[in-house]
Amino acid sequence: MITCALLIALSTVLALVSDVLPLRLPFGGSITLASMLPIVIAAYLFGTGWGLGSAFVYSVIQLFISFKTVSAYFLPGEDQMILWKALLICLLDYIVAYTLIGFSGLFRKAIKNPSPALCLGSVVGLFLRYFAHIVSGAIFFGSWANWFFEDSFPEYGEAAGRFSAWALAHFSGSGLGWFYSAVYNGLYMIPEIVLTAILAFILPLFLKKYIKPVD
Repeated sequence: MITCALLIALSTVLALVSDVLPLRLPFGGSITLASMLPIVIAAYLFGTGWGLGSAFVYSVIQLFISFKTVSAYFLPGEDQMILWKALLICLLDYIVAYTLIGFSGLFRKAIKNPSPALCLGSVVGLFLRYFAHIVSGAIFFGSWANWFFEDSFPEYGEAAGRFSAWALAHFSGSGLGWFYSAVYNGLYMIPEIVLTAILAFILPLFLKKYIKPVD
């Protein structure tokens, strides 16, 4: 319990430090300094049960850290949403998404070498979080897809413009909404997954004595 609490605290510190870096997307989501890696380690050390518990606590902390974004859904004004919709967004984008990182310990016993076990576990855990964001984005923000590909994304250069034109030509309706959600959330989640996986592979090489499954 003490170790998990320390790892949760470390994840929180990394998330807070990452907030001062210019790596945040304009409508939510950011690349962090591998802030979820300590939660991945907790799941690897103590198993899925402790991993899910640690990830759940971290999800609640993330909800409070992101209070400025979350509160906009509930305050009067053009950003205000129907109460049930705002609550579901909080549930999917924070509680469910971050809690799923607790599945990062799936390979703790199946793969004896800690480096690939931790690396593969981090990919699974963070991809599950990514999938939760895709579902939430497609359901609640899919209506922004046309605006994103027609007006916003092309502003980032010629390549972005060509990609947007391709997306609009190949997707429409709800399909475009799902594709938009996958692309938008992938802008920060894919680099996050890659960075975390690399560090998860390297870390046990230096801390093999400490990073090993605990029965």
